[in-house]
Formats: sequence, structure tokens, C-alpha cells
Amino acid sequence: MDLGPYLLFASLEGLVHAAVLSLIALGLSLVFGVMRIVNVAHGEFFMLGAILAWWVSSFALGNPAIGFLLALLIAPLIAGIIAMFSDWLILKRLKYDPEATIIATIGILYIIQQAALMTFGPDARPVEQPFNIRLDLYWFGFSAYKFFVIFAAIVLLLGVWLVMAKTKFGLLLRATQLDSETAQAFGIPISTVYSLVFGAGAAIAAIGAVLIVPIQQAHYLMGGEPLLLAFIVVIIGGLGSLRGTVAAAVLIGMSDGII
Repeated sequence: MDLGPYLLFASLEGLVHAAVLSLIALGLSLVFGVMRIVNVAHGEFFMLGAILAWWVSSFALGNPAIGFLLALLIAPLIAGIIAMFSDWLILKRLKYDPEATIIATIGILYIIQQAALMTFGPDARPVEQPFNIRLDLYWFGFSAYKFFVIFAAIVLLLGVWLVMAKTKFGLLLRATQLDSETAQAFGIPISTVYSLVFGAGAAIAAIGAVLIVPIQQAHYLMGGEPLLLAFIVVIIGGLGSLRGTVAAAVLIGMSDGII
């Protein structure tokens, strides 16, 4: 393959990686930006989304698109509920102390990882793509599903931005992010906001997992590398910055695809 077609192909693969990475990093950035804690277990919620996507889709017979749509609804919901329960059971009792929550989320990481291992086993689990269409781009064919992953990530990112910028809930999040004590003094239920944010961050990561698992495979150890890359993205893009997170994810994803 000549250099030009190779760069185009590598750039498209990089955009797919960047799309999923931006969702993972967005959830991590959202949690830190509002709650001011580092969620070390964030990668395991990504892994949980992938495992649940395989589990849900395995029950759907016939058209794989039905199983995919069910997984896209159910997996993030379950991951979000587990995250909110973890917040209520552990983080809230630690009063969201930054040092203590790091240790606590490491514990949550191992609990989720070992629970996935004991429940679903050590084997990698393939998930069939909801549609198998290849687009002819003159020099090479490219999966239409990968274009869908990029499009779906863009739609979700825009949706999160609209919620943050245009809704009352977004106003509550921004107020809590700027000064949680003042927000609480004005009657904002900080503990409820924290729980919803922790659950939303996990759910967004799980959506990214559902999107990527038909391209990769679900495995109980798959949360480590995305977590590391998400930390790099969030640090480069700025903790709590949506625009910076997306820009850094595109930079790292494109670099990974081309190099």
C-alpha cells in the first residue's frame, strides 16, 4: 500500500480509537471535575460494559443488531447502577477524601475484576457486529460499523456538552464543580449530585465498551490499558475540561493509529 492510502487507513483507525478513548476519558474527567476524586476503578467499568455487552447479546437470537441495541441500553445502565451503589456504600462513607478514595477505588477495581473472572471466566468473548458492511474507499475497503462508532461517539459527546451547558442539571454540576460548599449552602444536594456523576461516568465508559467490543473482544483484563490512556488524555486535556479531553483523545488516538 502506498503512503497516501496507508495514512488515510491509519487515520481512520486512529479516529475509531480516539472516539472510544474520548468517551472513557470523558467519564473519568467528569468524575474528577465535579467530585475532585481520582477513580482508579474507571477502567473496570469499561471492562464491565464489554463483558455485559457479550452477555446480553448472547441471549438475543436472530439479528445481531437486536442484541447490540439491547446491550447498548442494558450494559451502561447496570454499570452505572453498580457505580452508584459503590459510591453510596464506600465513597460517601469516606466523605470523598481524595487520598482515601484512591485506595477505595483500587479495592473496587479488584472486586469488579475478580467478580467478572469468577462469573464469566478467563476467556475472551467475541461479539458479532450489528451490521457487516464494507465501504469501498477506492484504495481499500473500510467497515461501515467503524464509521458508526465514530458517529455515535460524536453524538454522545455533543449530548453531554448540551446537558452541561444548557440544562438545569448541568448548572447544578457546574455549581458543584466550582464550589461544592457554597452549592450545598444554596440547597443543592451534593451527595445526590456526586452519586449521579459517579454513575454517569461509569455508564459513559460502558457505552464506549459496547461500541468497541464488536471490533475487539470482551475480556476481564481489558480495563487496564484504557484506564492508563484515559489518565494521559485527561492530564493533557485538563482535568474537568470537556474540550481539552476530546482534543487530547483525538491527538493520542490518531498518533496510535498512524504510528
